[in-house]
Amino acid sequence: MAASGSFWTRRIAPLLRPQFMRFLLVGAANTGFNILVYWAFLWIGLAVPLASLASLVVGILINFTTQSRFVFDNRNPWKLLPYFVVWGILYATNLGLIWLLMRCGLDAYLAGMLSTPATVLLSYFLQKSFVFRRA
Repeated sequence: MAASGSFWTRRIAPLLRPQFMRFLLVGAANTGFNILVYWAFLWIGLAVPLASLASLVVGILINFTTQSRFVFDNRNPWKLLPYFVVWGILYATNLGLIWLLMRCGLDAYLAGMLSTPATVLLSYFLQKSFVFRRA
């Protein structure tokens, strides 16, 4: 049993660090804004892939600034290129989740909102591991 406890402790402990908490707070504000942008683009008649892409582009610019400064304490503008790559991966993942949820009968609005938690967790780990990792 001790081995099992240490397995979960090693997985959960990083999520309780101040950096992850800042990521969640900054991310919550950014995500709320991005969902509103996504819904607005759906409302004006854009198809789901275009609405998601437009929301992604607006979000990338805002998210990069807030996350690099407030979460990862990094002001290197050259990190924007790997940040775009990570967000390309996140976009494809998010769009796949939205598509899957819509296939299960949900509308595009709710599917977009429900795909968010998985995308948020993946975002943190990819950014920490590939974009803002310390040398």
